[in-house]
Order: sequence, then structure tokens, then C-alpha cells
Amino acid sequence: MGETVFLFFVAFTLGLVIGSFLNVVIYRLPRGKTVSKPAFSFCPSCGNRIKWYDNIPVLSYIILRGRCRHCNSQIPIRYPFVELITGLASVFSFMKTGFSVDYIFTFFFLCLMISITFIDIDFRIIPDQLNLIGFASGIIYTLFRNDFSLVDAVIGSLTGAGLLFGIAYFYLKLRGIEGLGMGDVKLMAFVGSYLGWFGSLFTIFAGSFIGAVAGIIGAYFSGSEDKGKFEIPFGPFLALSATVYLFFGDTIKEWYFGF
Repeated sequence: MGETVFLFFVAFTLGLVIGSFLNVVIYRLPRGKTVSKPAFSFCPSCGNRIKWYDNIPVLSYIILRGRCRHCNSQIPIRYPFVELITGLASVFSFMKTGFSVDYIFTFFFLCLMISITFIDIDFRIIPDQLNLIGFASGIIYTLFRNDFSLVDAVIGSLTGAGLLFGIAYFYLKLRGIEGLGMGDVKLMAFVGSYLGWFGSLFTIFAGSFIGAVAGIIGAYFSGSEDKGKFEIPFGPFLALSATVYLFFGDTIKEWYFGF
């Protein structure tokens, strides 16, 4: 019992640390900045370097009461939130796979989903670097999986990206406006390399359903006179649906084919 609690603690702590790095990725990547330079964290408001004791995940935010030590500017609550959900992602990955090769790829998948979600919310883009790294990791993962081959990964990628590209193409032809970005299409190539063809289909249809519901609710409460112009990013809903399938895919597949 004590050893299990310790392992959960290790997994959560590791997730917090990685979450702190994801905040760097989320802030810098869409702004065209390199993740590695500068190597230290800095305050976006005043530019001062953040000392290590002010950069402890979650704890420093609480101690500083959510403000920069130098300029007293407000630190967005999203920073500790990203760290917390990354910590939980690490714990759930550990619960699913234990500390193993599967844990590495499962947690890596979730880290990319978290980064993509927050970048897409802020900038309405999904960086090609994240999709490419994700796709490559999915292909590499097939070398270590017993239930999933390279062929499965390729078919999954083609299914997800191909279907979403087709939807985007016909939407553009019918309405004359872009309904889906190519970042979403590339995201599905990445997702398919992990989840296969059925996981890709589930991700698209579940993501579309959840996104449609969220869009209707958001348009209703937006106060905009033209409800049809209310826009929300699609990436976060694809990421959420892909995460659900990652953990419950076998159950979902058995339930579906049971009918």
C-alpha cells in the first residue's frame, strides 16, 4: 500500500514538472519563439527572469498569490491549472500502464493533447511541430506495441485525416468559407497513428457532437446578434474525444460492435 502511494506521488510530481514545461510550450510556440531559448522562464509582463524558487509548480503560484514577485502583475490561473491536469494525466497514465514503455507514450500523447488544446483556444491554430512530433511518436510506438502494427497506424492516420479533409473540402465548396483548418486535419493524422481507424472515427464524430453542443450553448450565451458567426476551435474537442478513446477504447469498441 505504501509503495503504491509513493508511486502515485512520483507520477503526480513528474506530471507537475512536465506541466510547467508545457506552459512554456503553450506560451512560446504559437508566438514563434523557441522553446529552448532562453533556457530560463521569465515574466511575460516585465521580462524579469523567474528564480527557481518562484517556479515550483502550483506551490509558487500559491505562495506568490498569483502575482509576479518583480512587477506584481497577475499570473494567469491557467499556469497552475495546466500543471495540475498534467499531473493528473501522468497519474492516469500510470494507472493504465504502470511505469513502462506504454506509460511514456501514453503520457506523451496526453501532454501533446494538453498543449494543442490551450494553443488552439488562444490562437485558433495547431502548430505543425506538435502534430508532426505526435505522428512520428505514434509510428515509433508501433515498434513496442503487441496489439497495434505499423499498418494499423497508417490506416488510422489516413482514415482520420482523410475523412476530416473531405469534410473541410466539401464545407468550403458548399458555403465558400473555411469551416475546418488544416491543423485539425493534421491532428487527426497524429491521433490515428495512436488510435487506429476506429479510434479516428470515434474521435471525429464524438468531437463533432460535443463541439456542436458547446457551440450552440456558447452562441446562445454570447449575446451576439448573428448566432451563426459564433466560432469555437475544434481542436480541443478532438483532443478530449481522443483522450476518452485512449482510456476507454476497448469498452467503446466492444459496446459498438455488440450492436
